[in-house]
Amino acid sequence: MNFQPLGNRVLVKRVEEATTTMSGIIIPDNAKEKPSRGEVVAVSKEVETLANGNQVLFGKYAGNEVSFDGTVYIVLDVDDIFGIIG
Repeated sequence: MNFQPLGNRVLVKRVEEATTTMSGIIIPDNAKEKPSRGEVVAVSKEVETLANGNQVLFGKYAGNEVSFDGTVYIVLDVDDIFGIIG
């Protein structure tokens, strides 16, 4: 995949959340919420605060989903990212 975001945008791959709770309760697929964390896989030249590999938190309904080679990514505006994890 070769994708270069433009403007103040980044390409993020969602990080899947656990399917069971700490007490062992299994969460069914229809009850799961979309995770609001992901890994940055591409950064536009204008963005200096993020780098590939950063783990980030973002708004639940932020960005636009795109698919490359069967993998779903999200194109996010930097303003939609709350912060870097870790």
